[in-house]
Amino acid sequence: MIRFALNVLWFICGGLVTGLGWLLAGVLLAITIVGLPYAGAAWRIAGFAFWPFGKEIVSREILTGRHDLGTGPLGVLLNVVWFVLAGWWLALGHVLVAVAEAVTIIGIPFAIKDLQLAHIALAPIGREVVRR
Repeated sequence: MIRFALNVLWFICGGLVTGLGWLLAGVLLAITIVGLPYAGAAWRIAGFAFWPFGKEIVSREILTGRHDLGTGPLGVLLNVVWFVLAGWWLALGHVLVAVAEAVTIIGIPFAIKDLQLAHIALAPIGREVVRR
């Protein structure tokens, strides 16, 4: 019940905007051939951005127990390109919002989720969002 209440508060206080931003980014990336590998990652992040409480971000290698394209050398290369072009400023935005949220005691759970969003924004390839 607390997760539901936190998710509703999150959604009202910025989760809707954050999730729509990630969805839009995924659509724009999907339009280009070069951005297609990043579109799926952006949509996974959007799902987390809408309703983050009760979910966790894990490496796909840990989840499946084996390597795949996103967790191997190609995934590292794609994450480096992502970091240079978009990841650092998206993460910076989430960190700045987290600092503002952490000023109040009530905002601390939201700040933690924004820091998780910042973490996945740095390197989204090879990561999955799973329920706890």
